[in-house]
This record gives sequence, structure tokens and C-alpha cells, in this order.
Amino acid sequence: MRSSVRAMIKPIFTPIALGAAALVALVSTPAAADPVRAKVQADLPELMAIYRDLHQNPELSFQEVRSARIMADAARKAGFEVTEKVGKTGVVAVLKNGPGPVVLIRADMDGLPVVEQTGLAYASKARGVSTAGVESGIMHACGHDTHMAGWIGAARALAANRDRWSGTLVMIGQPAEEINSGAEAMLKDGLFTRFPKPDFALAFHDTADLPSGTIGVKPGFALANVDSVDITVKGLGGHGAYPHTTKDPIVLASAIVMRLQTLVSREASPFDPSVVTVGSFHGGAKHNIIPDEVKLQLTVRSYSDESRKLLLDGIKRIAAGEAQTAGVPADRMPVVTVDPNPGLATWNTPDFSERMSTFFKGRFGAARVVETPPSMAGEDFGAFARTDPERIKTLIFWVGGRPQEEFDAAKREGRVLHGLHSPFWAPEADQVVATGAEALASAAMELMPKR
Repeated sequence: MRSSVRAMIKPIFTPIALGAAALVALVSTPAAADPVRAKVQADLPELMAIYRDLHQNPELSFQEVRSARIMADAARKAGFEVTEKVGKTGVVAVLKNGPGPVVLIRADMDGLPVVEQTGLAYASKARGVSTAGVESGIMHACGHDTHMAGWIGAARALAANRDRWSGTLVMIGQPAEEINSGAEAMLKDGLFTRFPKPDFALAFHDTADLPSGTIGVKPGFALANVDSVDITVKGLGGHGAYPHTTKDPIVLASAIVMRLQTLVSREASPFDPSVVTVGSFHGGAKHNIIPDEVKLQLTVRSYSDESRKLLLDGIKRIAAGEAQTAGVPADRMPVVTVDPNPGLATWNTPDFSERMSTFFKGRFGAARVVETPPSMAGEDFGAFARTDPERIKTLIFWVGGRPQEEFDAAKREGRVLHGLHSPFWAPEADQVVATGAEALASAAMELMPKR
């Protein structure tokens, strides 16, 4: 247990309590009776070596050259036909195995600009420069290293058991999930024209908010629209002793910040969740100078397209309206810029999600599969289904990575626990990798039965 590095951040999900004996029994179900589980367990030592290597050598968005090569080499060795550099650094591995459905399995590859503080023997010491030009440490603080290792485990298990399924596998290593750009880049580079178009799309994501090895499924909206918005609030600067000769952009920006809160509290439906957070407020340089402008940076979260439009339109309206109220000249109106590459909400096809949840319960035991609440975090996995929602059924599910005893200790001591994107996040990786690999491989075989 890595108690020396346990920083505290409140979890998103309410943890599911499992007795220690029950959890051990669930996780240690004998592998010999099941060929997929047997293959994953046999490969687990090597998969964990790959995981530790990936963890120690993370790469930022659209820079995942080494990670992509590891995934591509593993897929080739398993018998897949592999294409690299799809969507800049993406990998596409195809295994055709007779007639039947096409199943896509995705793993994301990029790390985060975070300085790791886990204290692990294989902790990352990598540094790099992001697409935004910022130099920093790099860490797999979102667990994409477990996703890649689980993907390799699933690929090996499916290739080793191809006599038990019929159809086509399209397994992709996706870049740049952390900046909501990788899925779109692969689609624009011909993912669904150069390669078979899927009937089903699967992925998993580790979580700090479920016990290790627990699977969480949320039918419907699972993850949110993510919009980044910049507001440049303009004023007329001057001496702080003579405010009447200025139009103070700090006061105006403060009014905009306060008014923005009413978008959620008074305009959005309480049954359609949304978030407007001002994460950055920059203005001024000296005590006695009223500046010319202030810059605000916002993150805006929603689920439905209608809610997203309401929030973005409302931000523009409020910024302009508050400026007019403050008497700002027409040529000094605020400038609102919405990032043209949003992360769009991830929708888990409800009937498909329920089907897979039932399947997972039958395979892993009902106590190990739970329904989770939707998250306001973002994920660009949903972009794949948006190309053809009538055809492509999708599911991204959670795999817990925190030992149950940590939940129990935190409850006893009145502490809250850190989560994803924390410099302290270090999942119980063997449980995440083994569960994720087995769930992906077995679900794909369920969808492509041998006729």
C-alpha cells in the first residue's frame, strides 16, 4: 500500500463496499475453466512489465511515438494487420476472422503535463513540451498506461482464441484524448473509410472511485460535453486614484463571473446537468493602475446539444450585457472565443450497455458489476459513434483501481481520497489491467459468436 503518497481529492462516485473475503474470492476466480481468463492471467506478468515501462515513459498528446510502437509491435506479433500514423500517431490493428460483426476496441495513449509524486519505483521522470508550448513533467495520471496494457492483453487473448469467434476486430490506439482531438484526427484520416466500419465500439477507463476489479457501467450519457471558453474583457485603463475617469475591466469581469453562475442556477433545467467554471482570472499589474483588459478562462460542461447551446449562447449574452450596463464603448465590447475543438458528450447506447452489464455480471459476478452515475469529466470516445449513431453501438465502462481497504480507512479517518489527474494517482494496476483485458476480450467474443 502506498500510504505515504495518499493526497486527498473527493471521489466522483460513491464507492461500493465489498467485504475483503468476497473481493478476494471474486478477483481470484480460477482461470483454468475459461480460456480468455487463462490467457490473460498467463500473460499478466509480461503485461505488467509493459505497463511499468509505459508508466515510466509517458508521452504527451500527439507525441505518442514510442507508446504507439509498443502497441503496434504487440498487435503484429499477435497476428493483426497493423497500420501506424493514423491521425498523426494513432495505431489501427485489424484481425479478420470470418463472417460476422465488426467490433472496435479503443485504448487512449497520451499522458498529462503533471509532475509525478507517487513514490513508485518506476515513477515517471519524463519532461516535455505540450502542443500549447508549455514545458513540464509528464505522467500517466489518468491511467492510460493501464488502458494500453489492457488493450494488448485483450488483443492477445482474442488472437489466441480465434477458433471461438467469427467477425472482424478493429483495435485502435488513439492519441490525444486529453486534448479532445485524437478521435477526430483518426476519423479525418479515414478510420472508417480505410478500415472496416464497426457495428460495436468498446473501451474501458480506470477509476479511483470504485474498488479494484469492479466494473462500472452507465447507460446513456456517461461523460460530458467539454467546451473551453476565453473571454477578453476590455475597459479603459487609468490611475487607481481616479476611477471615475476609467471603465474598470476588473469590476466588469467580476460582474460577468457572478452573473455566469445564473446560467446553471436559473436558466438550465435542473434535470439536465451542467457546469460553468471560471478557472482563470488575469488582469492588472500594479496596485494603483486600473488595467485596460482582463482575461477569463472557462470550462463549460453539459450533456445534451441543447444544453450546450444554451450555455455557450448565454455566456456571450451575459458578457455583452454586463459591458453595456457598465457603459463600455461599443468598440470595447468583450470578445468571447469558444475552442473550435470541443470534447463532445459520450453516449453509451442504452440497450447495448444493459446487455453488456448483464453479460459482465454473469461472467464476473453480480457483486463486481455496478451502475455508476454520469460524470462531468470529458472523453472523446463518443466521437466514433456520432459518425453513425444508428449503426454503431458504443460502451465505455469503468474499471476500479483503488483497494477496498483504502476506502475503508478513509471513511474511518474522515478523509477524502485523491483521484484521476492527481500527481499521486497510482492504481492497483494488475487488477485494472487483468479486469480490463478480460472484459474487453470476452465482450468482443460475446458480440462475435462462432456460428
